[in-house]
Amino acid sequence: MDTIDRREARKDILNMATPVLIELLMGTLFGMVDMIMLGRYGTDSVAAAGISSVGITNQFIFIGLSLVQAFNAGATAMVARYIGSGRHDRIEDIVRHIILLTQVLLVLPMLFFGLFKTNAAMSFLGANSEMIGIGSGYFRVIAMGFLFQAFNFSIFASLRGAGDTRTPMKVNLFVNLFNAIGNAVLIYGLFGFPELGILGAGISTSVAHIIATIILSILLLRKKNIISIDLKKKFKYDKDIIYNLTKIGIPASLEQIALRAGIIIFNRMVSSLGTEAYATHQIAINILRLSFTPGQAFGIAASTVTGRSLGENNSRLAEEYIKISSRLGAMVSLGMGGVFFFFGTALASLYTNSQTIIIGAGEVLKLIAFIQPFQAIQLIVAGGLRGAGDTIWTLVSSFIGILVIRSILTYVFVNILFLGLKGAWTAIFIDQFIRCVLIWGRFRTGKWKYVELR
Repeated sequence: MDTIDRREARKDILNMATPVLIELLMGTLFGMVDMIMLGRYGTDSVAAAGISSVGITNQFIFIGLSLVQAFNAGATAMVARYIGSGRHDRIEDIVRHIILLTQVLLVLPMLFFGLFKTNAAMSFLGANSEMIGIGSGYFRVIAMGFLFQAFNFSIFASLRGAGDTRTPMKVNLFVNLFNAIGNAVLIYGLFGFPELGILGAGISTSVAHIIATIILSILLLRKKNIISIDLKKKFKYDKDIIYNLTKIGIPASLEQIALRAGIIIFNRMVSSLGTEAYATHQIAINILRLSFTPGQAFGIAASTVTGRSLGENNSRLAEEYIKISSRLGAMVSLGMGGVFFFFGTALASLYTNSQTIIIGAGEVLKLIAFIQPFQAIQLIVAGGLRGAGDTIWTLVSSFIGILVIRSILTYVFVNILFLGLKGAWTAIFIDQFIRCVLIWGRFRTGKWKYVELR
């Protein structure tokens, strides 16, 4: 195609990104509601420990999910590329391989540490004895739910690679609504159910993942869907699929390991500031996740349309898709940053009655507002690069940004200059800016256009 219809390209991106944005926004909002419920359960000290325990558990689950998502980046890229080139017959084999490999290589180790090394895992992630005492049951239940959550992520990645972002949105909206209602019932003991506190939140969340797995399994067995599995067909090992998954997935997984290692180091330094400061930090992190949604949504859209365009041998269109996605995502993120800057304290007050935590979180949210455009561009362009199968440079940027720059600056700001939580979040701002520059620089080279898949 010699000319590019930018209006049509923008429409294509919005049609793909909007369901993802709605899905992620609502999922994050439901997650915020969950933490708000726990923040208002029991005394201030119990609530702070509960919030902190959820934060510790989330770090563990995010390690697993990040590796799952990284591995599944290969599935998204391959499905998109094969659809672009018209090789639909390859898609079922990709789905079979990604489900099996995810469960064996990633889920089983996470289950081992989550169920049998609970206290050690929580301690490693920065939990003190109070957090472990209150949150260990929650930690185990959430770890069990990870089995189903990982399966769901694999199917969602395949569907998005095929350009179907509406099905993941519908499934996630339904199960998140169920989870929010279930949390209220089991945390507070409504309608005759036992009052289980933080454990009730864990049970509701894991049951929601199981329900999503049941729904997706039913969809998979429908042969009319582009993403489907025929149980009568035997599994056949395919070395080309393994090669592609390895080529894309290993650098992406190493990127996530670097990312999560940096976050663990960061959180351990923040947790040294005390339970109250860590609870403030977790509230800020919980709200920050809301700000990830534009970058993630347009990044997923960029990944799909980039892979599809390269499958059609149209690298110019792929480049234009990434540029348009970046502009749209940055605009949404700037608007969100304005909300954080002017209404941060009001948002924080939804989580707790503690004025110290509310004021501290409000100050941090002003910093988060300035992070927004750099964060969005970095996430979106990285998504486009992954869709092309170029995951090496995203690994390099994450290693330099979060594992090196953020860790060193956090240590300096917190332990030497004694700037407290604001110092730690200043380090995040600098890290995001550097990663944005590195990722954009890689995109400008154009080398990502020539990554080949078998």
